Amino acid sequence: MRQSPKERIAKDAIKAWQLNATLMALIPLIVTIALFVLANIFSFSYWYAIGLLVITIVESIVTIFFIPKIRWNRWRYQIYDQEIYIQHGIIIVTRTLVPMIRVQHVDTKQGPILKRYGLSSLTISTAATTHEIPALLEEEASALRDQISELARVEQDDV
Repeated sequence: MRQSPKERIAKDAIKAWQLNATLMALIPLIVTIALFVLANIFSFSYWYAIGLLVITIVESIVTIFFIPKIRWNRWRYQIYDQEIYIQHGIIIVTRTLVPMIRVQHVDTKQGPILKRYGLSSLTISTAATTHEIPALLEEEASALRDQISELARVEQDDV
């Protein structure tokens, strides 16, 4: 059996994912506040809103403080001359091999949250799908993009 890939994504990915989870936690919080207001206006039990508040708090704590650390710990990748090996997943671990000969193009992308931490994501497109290595340091993502492009070009020249 093949060993797990050794390369990790940037440690700041945890902070970026925590910020993203915090922003996403605002949506259920707004719904909970709306339910409290509706309970007051239409005079129905506050227990529905209190139950939703408890669920919202528990979900927020799990997704903000625990999931990003576990996710970062599971994310690994390795670039070989003839393939890219990607491993990720918390409960269901996905191991993907992308043959260099199948790579059509490689991109880096950066949203506002990743830019705040100096990170970029690398996307590898094949004819069938797109694979992503999230939250690499900007320089590392650019170097990997160039390396994969060079290796894919060599593979296609050999065909």
